[in-house]
Amino acid sequence: MALEMKPECQGCAAPLGWQDEALICSYECSWCRPCAEGDGMACRNCGGELVPRPRRETKPS
Repeated sequence: MALEMKPECQGCAAPLGWQDEALICSYECSWCRPCAEGDGMACRNCGGELVPRPRRETKPS
């Protein structure tokens, strides 16, 4: 099962391309680094730890 790669930060709506740096929680909420760091690396939705989202080598088909 693949991760759901959300197209924008859930905090500030900044675009998050499939190769851009983003952080996710275990529920796949997506955040840009400035929003994640501003929230102490915790998800605003569930309080879970934010970790780097893997980057895709190619665009999904």
